[in-house]
Amino acid sequence: MEPGLYIVGTPIGHLQDITLRALDTLRQADLVVAEDTRHTRVLLERHGIPARLFSCHRFNEASRTDAILDRIRAGGAVALVTDSGMPGVSDPGSRVVAACRAAGLPATCVPGPSAVTAAVALCGFGGAGFTFAGFLPRKSGARRRRLEELAARHEPFVLFESPFRLLRLLEELEAVAGARPVFLGRELTKQFEECRTGTPAELRAAFAGRAVKGELVLVVAPAGRHDEPDDAPPDGPAEGKC
Repeated sequence: MEPGLYIVGTPIGHLQDITLRALDTLRQADLVVAEDTRHTRVLLERHGIPARLFSCHRFNEASRTDAILDRIRAGGAVALVTDSGMPGVSDPGSRVVAACRAAGLPATCVPGPSAVTAAVALCGFGGAGFTFAGFLPRKSGARRRRLEELAARHEPFVLFESPFRLLRLLEELEAVAGARPVFLGRELTKQFEECRTGTPAELRAAFAGRAVKGELVLVVAPAGRHDEPDDAPPDGPAEGKC
């Protein structure tokens, strides 16, 4: 394999959701740079790939970047992965990619699964484009301003959120987006996958009083679409395993 950085998409949940090209790349790479080596080792072992792992996460990415570039300069093929989905999309990796570009070193992408596109495909109102906003700011003022900006757009917007902040987010969405439809996907492609569509108030009622676990992605319908989603019953949000 030619020297360079290979940005590899990995499963967002189900370990079989990986491309043949991604497996070939991981198998042939001289080094696999991983967000969490323990997590990536499970994936590699599942597919019979010997582990050649190097840790690089958001707390050490700055200090590890030079070592990664040196490996490429020495003729190495380096695969960059995160715990799930595409590196650099609300995950570590952007700094390494930017450094490769600045140094004139080759970098290419081996596309793979993404919670963003999975949620947009599942929501039923993302066919005309969307805005990906990732995680909102932590501070309340900045969060409110960002949500108001997103809510004024005329295309759906996609958010990631921690399960510990879900109810707060739904309250904020109700304040700025009213009763427009929201799709919520939890643990997409995993054993306990859950999908619900409803207004922010309906979703808040559905999740109140229960321990919410796992990765969350939300798609909020665009401004101007305030009617009930077509598949939602009159007394609450539509739900199901998607």
